[in-house]
Amino acid sequence: MKKNKYDQTIVNDAFKGSITKLNPKEQLKNPIIFVVYLGVIATSIIWLGEFVKGEIAFFGFEFWVFVWLFFTVIFANFAEALAEGRGKAQANALRSGKKSSSANKLLEDGTIEQISSEALKIGDIVIVNAGETIPSDGEVIKGIASIDESAITGESAPVIRESGGDRNSVTGGTKVLTDQITISITKNPGETFLDRMISLIEGAKRQKSPNEIALNILLIGLTLIFIIVTITLKPMSLHVGADISIISLIALLVCLIPTTIGGLLSAIGIAGMDRLLKKNVLAMSGKAIEAAGDVNVLLLDKTGTITFGNRMASDFMAIDEQNRQELAFAALITSLSDDTPEGKSTVTFAKNSYGVHEPEHLEEATFIPFSAYTRMSGLDIEGIEYRKGAVDAIENFVASRGGVFPKKAKDMCNQIGKKGGTPLAVAKGAEVLGIIYLKDIIKPNIREKFAEFRGMGIKTVMVTGDNPITAAAIAAEAGVDDFVAEATPDTKIELIRNYQKEGFTVAMSGDGTNDAPALAQADVGLAMNSGTQAAKEAANMVDMDSSPTKLIEVVEVGKELLMTRGALTTFSLANDIAKYFAIIPALFVVAFPQMSVLNVMNLATPQSAILSAVIFNALVIIALVPLAIKGVGYKALGADVVLRQNLLIYGLGGIVAPFVGIKLLDMLIVALHLV
Repeated sequence: MKKNKYDQTIVNDAFKGSITKLNPKEQLKNPIIFVVYLGVIATSIIWLGEFVKGEIAFFGFEFWVFVWLFFTVIFANFAEALAEGRGKAQANALRSGKKSSSANKLLEDGTIEQISSEALKIGDIVIVNAGETIPSDGEVIKGIASIDESAITGESAPVIRESGGDRNSVTGGTKVLTDQITISITKNPGETFLDRMISLIEGAKRQKSPNEIALNILLIGLTLIFIIVTITLKPMSLHVGADISIISLIALLVCLIPTTIGGLLSAIGIAGMDRLLKKNVLAMSGKAIEAAGDVNVLLLDKTGTITFGNRMASDFMAIDEQNRQELAFAALITSLSDDTPEGKSTVTFAKNSYGVHEPEHLEEATFIPFSAYTRMSGLDIEGIEYRKGAVDAIENFVASRGGVFPKKAKDMCNQIGKKGGTPLAVAKGAEVLGIIYLKDIIKPNIREKFAEFRGMGIKTVMVTGDNPITAAAIAAEAGVDDFVAEATPDTKIELIRNYQKEGFTVAMSGDGTNDAPALAQADVGLAMNSGTQAAKEAANMVDMDSSPTKLIEVVEVGKELLMTRGALTTFSLANDIAKYFAIIPALFVVAFPQMSVLNVMNLATPQSAILSAVIFNALVIIALVPLAIKGVGYKALGADVVLRQNLLIYGLGGIVAPFVGIKLLDMLIVALHLV
């Protein structure tokens, strides 16, 4: 059963992790929480020392400050452990599905040796037959086959992998459904794509982004300033006759340093990668996700991104107009054994547009399933051979039956090609009945999606190898801002460089070896898992679903990550205002009774005021854990609108919430007689 973010097992493991992370080495990784950690140690020593001397009660003010500082550290550890736990649950699920299998290794003398998949190394040649699992990552060097990649991508639809092209990359753990392929192994054990996924999911190689590093420096700087201020308060208090206790100063320090964002920062970064993983996108680092959040130019392939990846039947063009119904019937029955999207769309189009249906007694027919080798499908019924497929394949089929591919059919194919469509020919024995027009269909709501990007300030550019006329028509229908027709690999990389010179952050997607330079050049390079090893190595993200539309989701997750970090930082810093009004008067009211005017919350006693602030400081971390992990939702409203909303919700909320929370806690502390 798949674990969700609130799965009880994950929460239980996170509680355990919050304890194991009390190791000083672990605490040092988070400087702000490490300061709180030192405060816990100091308050425990002072509390126990004064209790042993008989100067204080065991469950007095000092004890409760120590307890809640300890909980502050625990809650910060819990936030990070919970974020890590969600990733580890995914990693464990992948690891459990990763099983050692046997491999048919091809030896130099041409014989086959069965060995364990874990014994394979780079350069080994293996043969994988239908029904067998691909033992390790590799590239197809011979053959073509249908592959089930659902174990990796979660998608049930099989894909075609073949030698000699950009679709030759295969992943260990996937399954060959049809035919036989010969694979050259490209990864050693422990270095496969699945291994890398597991490692990255667990956070072992998570790199901090420049934005996160900069924020860490800012938070550490603020912490150092407050440490200095707190240290100077002790001699100053002695000078004015207000002897402030060390525990009160520690409480002040912990409340004033950016504890909230410090406790949640790691969780935000880990959760950002986790959100992308839930969309089946593997980010190599937090830097890549944040770069996605800053993207202002998107380069999108036409096919598979703006249009459906598989072209769909839109017209039946008969050689003889009087035989159009016969063409529709032939197109239907020849597509019954074609499970490709094109085949299914032909069946749907024939039924909906021409009202044709399957004939009776099909059990007497011999079906010819679609094959990647023949590129045809069809059936033989009552001695008649019906075939549908690629134009050259049907031309060869007709010729083998003594027929001739008519000039009119070739003219139809040329006409379709000029429009950017794909022709499929339909034959009845040696006679060509006509052509099926497959065309690009604009994806639903894609125009609205591009309008959203425009609202974000992101320019969309369609890149296609189509001729300018076809490209212009599709670009206008889709609503992209610009397009580049007849694009080559050199065109792509030059386009990216030009945008970057102008100060833009550029994202693009690709799957071929010829895309690798451009993927490496782009600020966000999204490689398809179905693509070549070169493309995946060059990119800083890999889409396991091999769907270029993921680029849109990647940008949204990147912006969510930046907004979440900004929102929680704003909230954390705004919290300090209420803490000033709670703690500062409490520290100095004995020496300066006039400072009681600053006690705007009318807190009961100095000790209850300080303890209320400390408790709120701890509880707010755990209260914000769901937001840190889920992230702040992003809407394309423009930077100024988003900033105003951010300040209104998290800035104003960060000011108001502590006043309310601290006052309620003060009332509870007094009612329970804790101090």
